[in-house]
Amino acid sequence: MKSVPKLIRRFVGVLMISSFLILIANISVLIIIGLQHSPNASPWSSAKNAAAALTKTENGYQLSEQMAAELAQQNIWAIFIDNQTHQVVWHTDFFPEGIPTQYTLSNIVSLTRGYLNGYPTFTGEAQDGLMVLGYPKDSYWKHMYPSWDYHMIADFPKIIITFLAVNFIIIFVIYMTVNMKLLKSVKPIVEGIQNLTTKQPVHLKEKGLLSEVSANINRTSEVLQSQNYQLKRKETARANWIAGVSHDIRTPLSMIMGYAGQLETNPNLTKAEQNQAMVIVRQSKKIKNLISDLNLASKLEYNMQPIKWKQENLVALVRQVVVDFINTDIDQKYPIEWMTEETLTSCVIYADKDLLKRAVSNLIQNSINHNEDGCNLYVCVKKEQNQCAITVEDDGVGATKEQIEALNHTPHYMVCDDNTTEQRHGLGLLIVKQIVESHHGTVLITNRRHGGFSVTLTFPL
Repeated sequence: MKSVPKLIRRFVGVLMISSFLILIANISVLIIIGLQHSPNASPWSSAKNAAAALTKTENGYQLSEQMAAELAQQNIWAIFIDNQTHQVVWHTDFFPEGIPTQYTLSNIVSLTRGYLNGYPTFTGEAQDGLMVLGYPKDSYWKHMYPSWDYHMIADFPKIIITFLAVNFIIIFVIYMTVNMKLLKSVKPIVEGIQNLTTKQPVHLKEKGLLSEVSANINRTSEVLQSQNYQLKRKETARANWIAGVSHDIRTPLSMIMGYAGQLETNPNLTKAEQNQAMVIVRQSKKIKNLISDLNLASKLEYNMQPIKWKQENLVALVRQVVVDFINTDIDQKYPIEWMTEETLTSCVIYADKDLLKRAVSNLIQNSINHNEDGCNLYVCVKKEQNQCAITVEDDGVGATKEQIEALNHTPHYMVCDDNTTEQRHGLGLLIVKQIVESHHGTVLITNRRHGGFSVTLTFPL
């Protein structure tokens, strides 16, 4: 179940990345908003600059035109309180009603720290007085008691980090709690899909967020199980039919071969009639071998042929098959050359001895069947790294590139058409391929460099 942990890691990764991006975005937005709402200079700086811009003349106090324009533009009124008399000795043209003209020390402390008649006020110190700027009532909010615990300010970075960590943990817990239900629904669905690939029956509970998906998987499983059952029935019926037909043909075929053999040696028949009987015997043997091949191919296809695993020396096994063919080649039409290096005396693999003998015999017989005028055969066993290869070649008629391509990539070698005069590579190569695959090996069919047919069987050591 590697997919579910991967899904969880992806969820957590998305959560962490999104949280980080949201945090950065929030900080950026706060900075932008703060910059947009901050004036060019703080109110305290403005009060200080206004105090510096106020000069005393023979006719009284006078504010510079530039500063007066700035204050008027922002709708700010200003007063100047004399240090000695605590009276307002100057004020701007715009001066709200209800603003006192005489102040006590407590009044000055109050307006410096907070408000004057609801107007946020800011002070700037001059040489002989105090400049007071009054801003519109909805322009600033002032904190009246700006005092903070020293340890809280000193530990502020730790507090912020702890605050963020606690918030992240809370968000993570909420996120995982919400998604655990989804993950619990995903896990059986993933297991069900994996079981579908192995043809196992699947039945998921059809509830939760993904109930519709579970229901579809259940229906798919039912369809696949039904198809597998029907397929097994067909395969069993086919295998039984092949076995039954093979058994039923053997008895009449044996009788035909027996009577034909008697006619072949009957001195009362003419030479032509004896030759006809000989043809019947020969073709009957082909039918018998074909039935045997068909039965074996069916058993291998449906894993009905038990494989007797045992350590076997391929060099000795193949050499024995070659010797048997040499002994039966009375006319010397198919001489076999043993091409295995003399230094290679052993190549041991786990295999079924009888099946491997059958595979090599089929290859040699295939070359004989497709070269009626005779040919030379070459058999070789090689050992390369972790593999052992058996190669059977001939210098006969060979095959075209299209035929080689078809033999290597067609799932079976049975070719049915109206051309019965041309010989085909049929069940012999099919059985070879099935035997090799049952031994976890590979089959490669090619043409020899100098003409002819070549088949290489490769087995893992």
